Amino acid sequence: MPDATDILNALVLMTNFVFVPALAYGSQLALGALGVTLVFGILRFANFAHGDLMAFGATMTILFTWLLQANGITFGVLPTALLALVPAIVVTAIVAILIDKAVFSFYRKRRAAPVVLVIASVGVMFMLSAVVRFIMGTEDRRFTDGERFLVRALDFKKWSGLDEGLAIQTTQAITVVVTIAVVTALFLFLNRTRTGKAMRAYSDNEDLALLSGINPDRIVMVTWIIAAALATIAGALYGLDKSFKPFTYLQLLLPIFAAAIVGGIGQPVGAVVGGYIVAFSEVMLTYAYKKFATYLAPEQYAPEGLLQFLSTDYKFAISFIILVLVLLIRPTGIFRGKVL
Repeated sequence: MPDATDILNALVLMTNFVFVPALAYGSQLALGALGVTLVFGILRFANFAHGDLMAFGATMTILFTWLLQANGITFGVLPTALLALVPAIVVTAIVAILIDKAVFSFYRKRRAAPVVLVIASVGVMFMLSAVVRFIMGTEDRRFTDGERFLVRALDFKKWSGLDEGLAIQTTQAITVVVTIAVVTALFLFLNRTRTGKAMRAYSDNEDLALLSGINPDRIVMVTWIIAAALATIAGALYGLDKSFKPFTYLQLLLPIFAAAIVGGIGQPVGAVVGGYIVAFSEVMLTYAYKKFATYLAPEQYAPEGLLQFLSTDYKFAISFIILVLVLLIRPTGIFRGKVL
């Protein structure tokens, strides 16, 4: 039977390699899914360009970070990218509004079918992808500065006396804190402000909202500003936590849509919950449990294999499986959102 030390080592191991990474990744997916579900709930189409809008927002964050660093401006122990987020959000919001004026408003005024807007968003996706690759290239770029770790593994080992060390990166902690702040602010905005209530009314019944005097152009503009802000924050946080590579954001589109649909497309609460469900599913199903089982199992039953359900190469396949199962079993998602 495992003793208390073995149990603690196993718990630290799971916290280090499963819980903390999944919590940070889930926060990034939640912010991305919030942008997708907001556009779907109010503008009524699935925006396939959202992943590359995240990449564009992250690109602007990197450029402003470099500009600040070149002028000797940093954020101390925190990443300078947090300062760069503000101008990056402004630029990304302007680009999102211009794209809407140039592309989506044309079809919206003609009351085109949602599938037409979806196809248009695919075109926008390729355009944004080309712009990002033209500016940043295709290689990995890291733009994290400041203190790298909030908790260091060696310091934790010395403090606890355990064999396993707990390491929490500063970017992981920042991701969770920023996500809590942004989600709280968004929900307060949607439920407490006049504009937020108007957006909800427009989402529930467009014709009735127009009869009530709600300005649809203003609602559309605010929607794109919020979607751009969420995309920029999510893209920058993902880049800080991992690294920035344009093609990665196209791959993120699948787990982001899976998160939005699992929670209930068009439901902001569902997007947040769905983000964490998808993230924990991906991390837990691709983690090798051999060392964890070694701590808890009797020595004679120590596993020889990796005890891994799926290889990390199948990480995004898990999102696809979750997406298909939800669409087959409960198309409205957990919180009964709109059906695609």
